[in-house]
Amino acid sequence: MRAFFYLKTCNTCIKIQNQLKLPEEIELRELKSKPITAIELEHLQTLSGSYESLFNRRSKLYTSMGLKHEALLEKDYRHYILDHYSFLKRPVLILDDKIYIGNSKKEVDGALNHLQSL
Repeated sequence: MRAFFYLKTCNTCIKIQNQLKLPEEIELRELKSKPITAIELEHLQTLSGSYESLFNRRSKLYTSMGLKHEALLEKDYRHYILDHYSFLKRPVLILDDKIYIGNSKKEVDGALNHLQSL
C-alpha cells in the first residue's frame, strides 16, 4: 500500500505534501471526503504498533468531548478514529511496509529520505 492521508483544509498537510513531492503512484486520500475504513485503519495499526500512535490529541473534538480526562484504551482510540476523521493524526504516509505519522521534523525527514531512495 502506498497512500498519503490528509485534509485539504489543513495547511500543514498541504505544506508537507508539497515538500514531499509525492510520486503519482501514491494514492492521495482526503479524509473528509473519503474517510478511512476499518480495514485500512487495521493496516495502519499493524505498521505503527498501536491505535494510540495514530490518534490526534490536538483535535478540537478531543478537547470538546473532554477525552483528555478519560483513560482511553486501544479499542477507544480505534473507535474514535473510525467515528470522525479529525481523530486520525495527520498527515499519514504509507510506503509499502513503512509508515510516517504526523508533522514532526523527524517524520517528515524520514519520509523525504525514504522517497528519495525509491
